[in-house]
Amino acid sequence: MITSIVMALVIVAVAGVAYVAGNRFGRKSTEGLVAQAEELAARLLEDARREADNIAKEAELKAKDAALEAKEAAEGELKEKKREIQVQEKRIQQKEEHLDKKAVLVDQKEMDLLKKEQTVSTKEQTLSAKEEELAKAASEQRARLEQISGMTAEEAKNSLIETMESEARHDAAKRIKLIEEEAKETADKKAKEIIAAAIQRYAGEYVSEKCVSVVPLPSDEMKGRIIGREGRNIRALEAATGIDLIIDDTPEAVILSGFNPVRREVARLSLEKLLADGRIHPGRIEEVVAKSEEEVEKAIKEAGEQAAFDLGVHGIHPEVLKLIGRLKYRTSYTQNVYQHSLEVAFLCGIMAAELGINVKQAKRAGLLHDLGKAVDHEVEGSHAVIGADLARKYGESPKIVHAIAAHHEDEKPSTILAVLVQAADALSGARPGARREMMESYVKRLEDLERIATSFNGVSGSFAIQAGREIRVMVSSDQVSDEQSVLLARDIAKKIESEMTYPGMIKVNVIRETRATEFAR
Repeated sequence: MITSIVMALVIVAVAGVAYVAGNRFGRKSTEGLVAQAEELAARLLEDARREADNIAKEAELKAKDAALEAKEAAEGELKEKKREIQVQEKRIQQKEEHLDKKAVLVDQKEMDLLKKEQTVSTKEQTLSAKEEELAKAASEQRARLEQISGMTAEEAKNSLIETMESEARHDAAKRIKLIEEEAKETADKKAKEIIAAAIQRYAGEYVSEKCVSVVPLPSDEMKGRIIGREGRNIRALEAATGIDLIIDDTPEAVILSGFNPVRREVARLSLEKLLADGRIHPGRIEEVVAKSEEEVEKAIKEAGEQAAFDLGVHGIHPEVLKLIGRLKYRTSYTQNVYQHSLEVAFLCGIMAAELGINVKQAKRAGLLHDLGKAVDHEVEGSHAVIGADLARKYGESPKIVHAIAAHHEDEKPSTILAVLVQAADALSGARPGARREMMESYVKRLEDLERIATSFNGVSGSFAIQAGREIRVMVSSDQVSDEQSVLLARDIAKKIESEMTYPGMIKVNVIRETRATEFAR
C-alpha cells in the first residue's frame, strides 16, 4: 500500500514537471524533458520501493518481537497461576486432613456421651429407687414422730412458724432499736442544732386575737346614740358591716362579734370614727363603713407587700399579696396566722441555709403555706388544698404548690422543701405560749392520749404530761419485754397520728422496770 502511494506521488510530480517544462521551453524540447522526467521517476520509484521494503521488514520484525514478548508474558502468568493453584490445592488438602481429624474426635466424643448417658441413666434409676426408699422411711419416721409427740405434721409446722415469727419479731425489735440509736447519734444532734439556730435567730411578736373586738366608749350615754331611734342606727351598722354589735351591761364598751376578722376590723374602725365624729345616723354610717373598707383593703395590701419585702421574696402575684395581708386578721388556735406565716418563712429560710438548699424558695413556701386560711371560710376543703390550688392558679412553681399541699399530709411530702415547711410549721405552732386552747379541748386531748395508750395489751398505766406534748406509758415487765416495748412505742405513736389532730409533736415514752421483792424473816 505504501508503494502504491509513493508511485502515485512520483507520477504526479513527473507530470507537473513535464507540464511546466512544456510551457517554458516549448514543444521542441518537450520530448527530451519527458524522457528525463521518466528516468527520474523510475529512480524515485525504485528508491521508494526499497524504502518501503525496509519499512515493511522492520515492521514485521517489531511485530514478531511483540508477539514473542506477549507469549513469554502469557507463559509467565500461566506458570504463576499454576503455582497459586498448587498452593491452594495443598491448603485444601491440609484442611481436609484437619476435618478428618475433627470428625474422628467428634465420633469419639459421641461415643463418650453415649457411655455417660448410659451411666447417668443407671444412676437415675438407682436414685429413684433410693428416693422411694427414703420417702417410705420418712413417712414411717413422720408417723413415729407424730405418735411420740402427740402432734400432727400440720400442728408441728404451725408451732414452728409461730416460734420463728416470735424470734423474727424479737430480732426485728432489736434491729429497730439499734438503728434508732445509731440514727439518733447523728440525726438528732444535727436536727437539734438546726432547730436551735433557727429559733435563736428569729423571734417574733404575737398578738392574741379572738372572735370578738371591744370598742371603748367615752361614756355609757353613747350606747343610746349607737342604738338610735327604734334601733335604726345599730341595724344599719350591722347590715353594712355584717358584724353583730353587743350592747350589754359592760361599762363604757361595745362588743363586736363575728367570725370574719376582716369585717370585724371594718366594723371596729367604722364605730371608732362615728364616735369621734359624733354624727351617727344611717346615711353617715354607710359613708363611714365604705371609707373604712377602703382603709382596711389598703392595709391588707400594704401588709402583704411588707411581708414580701421583709422576707426578700419577689414576683408574687398581687392577688396573692392581698390574701397574705388578709391573714393579719385571721387567727388559728389564737395564734395570728400572718405572724405565724412570717415566722415559718424565716424558720424555713434559716434551716434551708443550714442544709444548703435554695433559701428564697424556702422562704416563699413558708410564707404561702397557710394561704388557704385567708379564704377557707368561703371555700370548701382543707386550707392546705385550698392554698395549693390558689398558688397554682396564680403561677407559683410546682415545688411551692406541693410544699403547701403537703404541710399537713394532705399529700405525702416528696421533696426536702415540703419537709422543711412541715417542720417549720410544727415548730412555730409547738412553741410554748404560741397557741392557747380552750380548757375543754385541752382536757379532751389529754384524755384521748391516755385512752389510746391504755388500749394496748400489757399497759398498766399512762400519764399525759407537758400540756399533752408527751405521754408516758407504764408497761408490765412480765408481759412486755424490752424489745417489745420498742414496737409498742411505735404502735402507740402511729395510732395517735391516725386518730388525733394536734399541733406540733407528741413524744411517746414507754417505761418498763423489773422489781424483785423478798422479805427476810
